[in-house]
Amino acid sequence: MQLDFVKRELTIKLVYYGPALSGKTTNLQALHAAADGETRGRLMSLDTKDDRTLFFDLLPLSYVDKSGLSVRLKVFTVPGQVIHGSTRRLVVQGADGVAFIADSRVGETDANAEAFVDLKDNLAAQSIALEKMPLIIQFNKRDLPDARSVDEIAEMARKGTEPVYLAVATRGEGVVESFIGLLHRTWHALDREHELGEKFGFDGDAFVGDMAKKLGNSSGLEDILRRAVAGRRKLSSTKIRVGGET
Repeated sequence: MQLDFVKRELTIKLVYYGPALSGKTTNLQALHAAADGETRGRLMSLDTKDDRTLFFDLLPLSYVDKSGLSVRLKVFTVPGQVIHGSTRRLVVQGADGVAFIADSRVGETDANAEAFVDLKDNLAAQSIALEKMPLIIQFNKRDLPDARSVDEIAEMARKGTEPVYLAVATRGEGVVESFIGLLHRTWHALDREHELGEKFGFDGDAFVGDMAKKLGNSSGLEDILRRAVAGRRKLSSTKIRVGGET
């Protein structure tokens, strides 16, 4: 988190992490398409010839509260390929919250698990324990025939504490819900640590709810958060394993 008291500007960094081709970039593209023109910035991507992220994607989103505090959200992805490990370490530095985008297909179990361990290791390199990082998990590609069943994912989710969302990012399904779930956890973690609401008179839940509306979802914050398969008990992440093992 970066806070400029003079400009009354808060910058929050969110990172989408996961194995190669799990749908991280597709999530950002769907968010960009959903956001209204006043909220979204230009989506910047650097792709290889096979459409895989080489360095990162960046989607800037902005919000100005009635208190006068301006919030800038910088949403990044990391490249999933094994050879780009140093880039993932660089991009995840300074992250305030992480969305882990898992591939729902049973055949991608090992890739999910390896990427999750990679995330844990890269956070540990910054002296950050995984359970201290605001985290949500999204199981993407729910439309594919070999995807894990909802019951199986729900059973795994009950063993952890982070919210777990289901998505088909190519259709935009579950994308905004996952993002709002991440933003909600991240904001409340930052608020507990830095007392932002008290210092600035900033209503965090109103902020997250308004962001949902600016992304085309007017269901109400509580309704959006209830769409998680499980989670929302406390801010930790110690048991769930996206590969299916605990």
